[in-house]
Amino acid sequence: MPVALAATRAGAQSAPEESFEAAERAILAGRTPIAGGIEIDMPPLSENGNSVDLSIRVESPMTTEDHIADIHILSERNPFPRVARFTLSPRAGRAEVATRIRLATTQTILVLAETSKGQVYRAGREVIVILGACVEGG
Repeated sequence: MPVALAATRAGAQSAPEESFEAAERAILAGRTPIAGGIEIDMPPLSENGNSVDLSIRVESPMTTEDHIADIHILSERNPFPRVARFTLSPRAGRAEVATRIRLATTQTILVLAETSKGQVYRAGREVIVILGACVEGG
C-alpha cells in the first residue's frame, strides 16, 4: 500500500538568524497549541549528538476530514532550530514518523503537529547530549 509521506530538511528553509522562538511562532501563526496528543520516543541521554534516534506518534483518526497534515521537529539549541518537517496525508494510515537527528548540545526537542482542521498539538522532550554535533569544524 502506498504511503503519502514527505520529509524536508527544514533547516534549508530557515533563515540563518531565525531563533527557536521565532520558528515556533512562525509555525503556530497565531494559533494556540494544545498540550499533549504526541508521543515522543527518544533516549533521555545520548552519548553522541551526531545521530540521535527519534520517533513521533500523534493521536489522529487519519481520515480525509481529520488527519495530521504536518509534523515539525524543532531544536532549542541547534544553529538552525527547524530540524525537520514531515507532511502526511490520510493515506499514511497512522501519524507516525521516525528519523535520526543531530544535536549540538543538551536541549529540549519540540514537536508541533498540525491537523487538517488547523489545530496544532505541542509536546517537548529534553535530551542530554554528551558529545555534541553541529559545531564549527564538525
